[in-house]
Amino acid sequence: MEVLQKALSDRGLTVSTLTEKGRCLVSTRDFSPGDVILSEEPYVSVPNKTSVDTRCDGCFTSSNLKKCSACQIVWYCGSTCQKSDWKLHRLECQALSKLDKDRIKNLTPSVRLMVKLYLRRKLQCEKIIPTTATDNYNLVEALVSHMSEIDEKQLVLYAQMANLVNLILQWPEVNIKEIAENFSKLACNAHTVCDSELRPLGTGLYPIVSIINHSCFPNSVLVFEGKLAVIRAVQHIRKHTEVFISYIETAGSTMTRQKTLKEQYFFTCTCPRCIKMGQYDDIQESATLEGYRCKRDGCNGFLLRDSDDRGFICQQCGLVRDKEEIKKIVSKVKSMSDKASELLSSGYNMEAGAMYKLIEKLQLKLCHPFSINLMRTRETLLKILMDAQDWKEAGAYCRLTIPVYQRVYPGFHPLLGLQYYTCGKLEWLLGDTGDAIKSLTKAVDILRITHGTNTPFMKDLLSKLEEACAEASYKLSSKDG
Repeated sequence: MEVLQKALSDRGLTVSTLTEKGRCLVSTRDFSPGDVILSEEPYVSVPNKTSVDTRCDGCFTSSNLKKCSACQIVWYCGSTCQKSDWKLHRLECQALSKLDKDRIKNLTPSVRLMVKLYLRRKLQCEKIIPTTATDNYNLVEALVSHMSEIDEKQLVLYAQMANLVNLILQWPEVNIKEIAENFSKLACNAHTVCDSELRPLGTGLYPIVSIINHSCFPNSVLVFEGKLAVIRAVQHIRKHTEVFISYIETAGSTMTRQKTLKEQYFFTCTCPRCIKMGQYDDIQESATLEGYRCKRDGCNGFLLRDSDDRGFICQQCGLVRDKEEIKKIVSKVKSMSDKASELLSSGYNMEAGAMYKLIEKLQLKLCHPFSINLMRTRETLLKILMDAQDWKEAGAYCRLTIPVYQRVYPGFHPLLGLQYYTCGKLEWLLGDTGDAIKSLTKAVDILRITHGTNTPFMKDLLSKLEEACAEASYKLSSKDG
């Protein structure tokens, strides 16, 4: 711990322990918005495994891939990634090559991550892979597993997965119970590695990043540059202040966020947003984001259940909405959503798009204009329309999502910045250069804080903005001429 504290002190950080929530990361200097607080390579990582998307084990790219000729399971984009991963993969390759087809089918990313965890520990113990203050198995051991809070069904699953890891490694000294506990640690501490546009690529274990606690109104953000986890400040963080990130999607009611955190991470959040639970403002926000709309045209009031539970009363105009009518629409939306999702996953995008538009019509009758469910439907339609290259309608849907994003996300949230970026690209494609400049400028203002300015993604965004400004300037000068 002392060695880790020394390494962190050089970065203006220290690990503290709080009675109510255990370890936490605290600043020992001031950080400004956009400052890098911490960066960490994964202790172990694996790419996602899907039927249509194969990725390099070294860098998670999906280009120019070749399968390992020995194990026929792992892919690499070239000799650089293969060589950098060889010390670890050499042992994994030997183990995977012995598996029969049935066991290969059960080789999930989680199981592979655990196998790699034990192989890396072995290589570090044998000093084949060096250890440092910020890269050693002791940091993994210090992570919380929450084993005592897991239900029996999940414990059985972890035991089955641990047995599979044991069969792959075939080490006489392996402790099945310890492996099961480490699966529980991964569930609470591993992070989804995303690209710059927050599309998931794989999973990584970052033991120091895992020390950082959650807030629904965090002062920093976690993004990835390749597989490197980077924590940047999104607020002014003063000396002796705890550093927070968000573990979950924060768009939603306090009750929804609390439920997700309790189920996945086994704690009750007491951040500035969550301590307002049950207060009038929180009830209003929850009813707006996840409740129903008033039937009266032009009224944007939120609805609450009436005292005899027969309906919902608009808190603005007093109109009562029948409970049974709402139940029928909710049931129809659920049924149609299931069908639309099935069509989309089967590749019937046009049919799915038509179904989602019908769902949107029902939700417009059912939900408040700032409804999360309505926003999600429009996000899905946006993706379908962009895949179909219907830029005009896609642009219209993107603009519809912006006010909701502004409401549900803090000012410096990467998802808000990325939605402005999408809007700007669509506006530019449609020839609306002036609007595109406004949207791209808003995107840059947010994403330069969350993503920095030196990644290929940000350089491309800055270049697009510069190009759009040049185009607008040329059009203006042509008119003057």
